[in-house]
Amino acid sequence: MFLPAGSRDEMGPAVSNRFSVMEKFRKVAVLRGYEQISTPVVEYASTFTNEYVDMKLQNMLKWFNSEGEIEVLRPDWTTAIARALSSQEHKPQKWAYQGSIFKTDRPGMEDHQAGIEILHMPPLMGECESLLMAHSFLKSLGITEYVIELGHTELYESLVQELDLKTEDAERLRQAMHDKKQDEVYEIAFNHGDKEAAKELAALVDAYGGIEVINEYEERWKDKKNLIDMLAQMKKVAQILTESGSSDILVDLGRVKNLPYYSGMLYRGFLKKTRAVCFSGGRYDKLYDRYGGAVSAAGLAFDVDVLAELYKDEAPLERICIIADSNSLVFVEKLRQSYKNSIVDVRTKAADPDQYDKIVEIKFIDGKYEVLEK
Repeated sequence: MFLPAGSRDEMGPAVSNRFSVMEKFRKVAVLRGYEQISTPVVEYASTFTNEYVDMKLQNMLKWFNSEGEIEVLRPDWTTAIARALSSQEHKPQKWAYQGSIFKTDRPGMEDHQAGIEILHMPPLMGECESLLMAHSFLKSLGITEYVIELGHTELYESLVQELDLKTEDAERLRQAMHDKKQDEVYEIAFNHGDKEAAKELAALVDAYGGIEVINEYEERWKDKKNLIDMLAQMKKVAQILTESGSSDILVDLGRVKNLPYYSGMLYRGFLKKTRAVCFSGGRYDKLYDRYGGAVSAAGLAFDVDVLAELYKDEAPLERICIIADSNSLVFVEKLRQSYKNSIVDVRTKAADPDQYDKIVEIKFIDGKYEVLEK
């Protein structure tokens, strides 16, 4: 009644855990050489609805401004940052961001993200740095039980090029592959190509598992150099992650892109405990085509809300309650300094002992203040 659908109030641990996660992210990003970047929360809709991005206007929070232009609350960080950086000098850049995105096609319209964007790096450097950053960040949160899934959007795109597909059929096929509907993938491909092409695409639905899947397809595609090169990229990244101590690695050779600007490897992380996706990203060189420049770009975004649900302080601070009145506040403020690295809560009445590790009361006795432990 008092809030729009999809909006929510937050308080207590939900808020403090989120800020703790974001502060951990900032520290890791700084130590890995990232600069901070922020974009306005209000953007023109055309930044996100053009052919290079193709986000759906109906899924955005939007309105008309005084000049008749449609404005929206930021639905995507990567696109907004690409707009901001499109005129920057072409030199290696590493950027980190934190903030909200807003979409209406989900239960809560506001999601909190933290992420990285890496520009003008050689092939695979952006992908490897993104995933090694993810490993460092999750480790800083005490999260070790997660799975990294690797994919490559150009595997599917290369095979689809052999078919005679119109736009509507191409989208149907992409959605069927995304939903892992093998029979539907085969039927659509067969109706617009031949039996061999349909069989190859349908097989991708099951091309999921450990690194051995790549080995199998290296043999299967040994006469298709472009596909072999893509598999070699995935294998190299998996090797670097494994030798750097990352968690389990899976591959999905049938992974398809959800936005048209992705143009290479895709990756995401799953938490073993909840099976939730905690980060996702990939290579998106095509996004910068809109601004007329050939740019090497890769990155990923963390779901801060998912990570905050698992976050626990490594060593919770001692909680101390001081019972005082207005006359003793100066004394209490000096006393506070003696409780280093503790949470000190000043109250005027007796507190619930279950909320604190220690409760003390300030009494004025014989002309001076005394600290009495309760």
